[in-house]
Amino acid sequence: MNRRVGYARISMGEHHLDLQRDALQQAGCSLIYEEVTIGKNTVRPELERCFKALRPGDTFVVWRFDRLGRSLHDLVQLVSELERHGVHFESLVEKIETGSASGRLQFHVFAALAEFERGLIRERTQAGLAAARARARGRRGGRKPKLDAQQVQEIKALLRDPDVKVAEVPRRDGVSRTTLYKHVGVITPFQ
Repeated sequence: MNRRVGYARISMGEHHLDLQRDALQQAGCSLIYEEVTIGKNTVRPELERCFKALRPGDTFVVWRFDRLGRSLHDLVQLVSELERHGVHFESLVEKIETGSASGRLQFHVFAALAEFERGLIRERTQAGLAAARARARGRRGGRKPKLDAQQVQEIKALLRDPDVKVAEVPRRDGVSRTTLYKHVGVITPFQ
């Protein structure tokens, strides 16, 4: 007998699973796996348990797409994995299911759009990096250094003086000791 197995997920800041649980029960799910995740945590033990319990012919049901995948690419990968194992997928809010030919077509159109979007993002990123390199004319990206070359020379001179305490120097320039070591390097009396 083919089962309808539900999966409900909320993030730690969300209040409760009731809405998803009710929708999955109304959709005929005999078994519902529930999970509360923290932040962008990709480890989802209940989802893994659910996937292990699914059998060919079962339908895996979620309330909405975003309850399963963190991105469209992630969602496409998970649904493709389900299909390889003979498990159908259904999203209640988006009204997409992969148990019929038209449902599979709809889902694969979404997958193609996701692939297209990834390609555009990659192209824009490469173009942006090329433009930044052209503007930089040899400079590296990122923040400007906290200390300029003159300050670094002054600090090195100060640190050569045995009467100056290392802890006083970063305070003088308004930087942390880590920043000081990053710009000045290891301090020895012979520098």
